[in-house]
Amino acid sequence: MISKNSNAALKEWAVAVKALEQGNTILLLRKGGIKEISGQFQVNHNPVLLYPTYEHQKPHLLKSDYAAFVNPVPSGWHPKTIRISSWANITNIFQVTEFSIIKQLYPYHIWTENFVEERFNWKQNQPLFVLLLRVFLLPQPITIPYNSSYGGCRSWIQLNQDISLLESYSVIAENNYYQKVEEIRKIIMPT
Repeated sequence: MISKNSNAALKEWAVAVKALEQGNTILLLRKGGIKEISGQFQVNHNPVLLYPTYEHQKPHLLKSDYAAFVNPVPSGWHPKTIRISSWANITNIFQVTEFSIIKQLYPYHIWTENFVEERFNWKQNQPLFVLLLRVFLLPQPITIPYNSSYGGCRSWIQLNQDISLLESYSVIAENNYYQKVEEIRKIIMPT
């Protein structure tokens, strides 16, 4: 059963949040931020609000369809207010240790092959996490003030207010979503 409210948020590039909200992808690739509690990515909350970030996204790290949506910002920059317009139920979590599998996922995400290879090779002793997210749009986006506790290179934050998840609606119909999940699962776990 899905909670009525949440303040748990997953930080992700704004361009990736937009792609998730438009149903262009259901997939995120994570190794975690520098400040992860255990030093490795883990899913701490589910469901999660999607918190858009801007600092690390760069046009050259994205496929051409997404690069135009990014305006680079200086290190440490953040907006004064944050627009939260969606949340996700993380339905599948895969740990992948073979780059040949990651290469096959290229059609399912928004990043360039070079960037994905860099992300895969960072912290080589740790797997790359493939998250599949069923995304829901809030009935009305919520604008919240930025708080310094939201900063830093980490995946998870607690917002200073609860946001209602009621009356949200799925970006992708359930049967279409699970069809995509199955396509991706067959790549990662072919047998």
